[in-house]
Amino acid sequence: MDDLVKFANRVDLPILVQTAIAHAQFETIHSFPDGNGRVGRALIQAILRGTQLTRSVTEPVSAGLLHDTTSYFNALDSYRSGDIAPIAAAAANASFAAISNRRLLVNDLDTAQKQWREQVKERRDSAANRRVSILLRQPVIDSSSAAAELGITTVNVQIAINHLVDAGILVQITNRKRNRIWVTKDVVRGLDEFVARAKRRR
Repeated sequence: MDDLVKFANRVDLPILVQTAIAHAQFETIHSFPDGNGRVGRALIQAILRGTQLTRSVTEPVSAGLLHDTTSYFNALDSYRSGDIAPIAAAAANASFAAISNRRLLVNDLDTAQKQWREQVKERRDSAANRRVSILLRQPVIDSSSAAAELGITTVNVQIAINHLVDAGILVQITNRKRNRIWVTKDVVRGLDEFVARAKRRR
């Protein structure tokens, strides 16, 4: 493990190759009774962020590796036999797939936000329009949290929520009269499709 840590901190190697080898070596060491896969996948993100190859987002590279588990396990077997090319190629392919998948998600969310702007027939500075601007980062809301974020009363925020419900942007997901919760269906759909594209295939 000491050697692995030293290797992971080197700065003279192509980052994706370094990441792939460190991941494969950790999986080969298999140092814990349980959770080695999760830790090994977290190691990928740690190296990508530590080297600043990724800065503001977490690319789902590990999901790409597990998209085809047979090829992934074959690549690990090849690594253990002394051939690093398959696991390096798998990491590179998973990275490109993750970037492509994220771009599709960003495009879906951008499209949704533009449609929301067209659907909301309120002033630009209205609470409903201000709410639209934060739905991407907080797609599930209640009136208390929305009021606190917008700095308005729960009565006024409820009016804004009602406008967004009428516009088809928010959908209530609770059946009670108090402590109601709404979800932004377009964001949830986009995230579901994002996950489906990266889903593990055996």
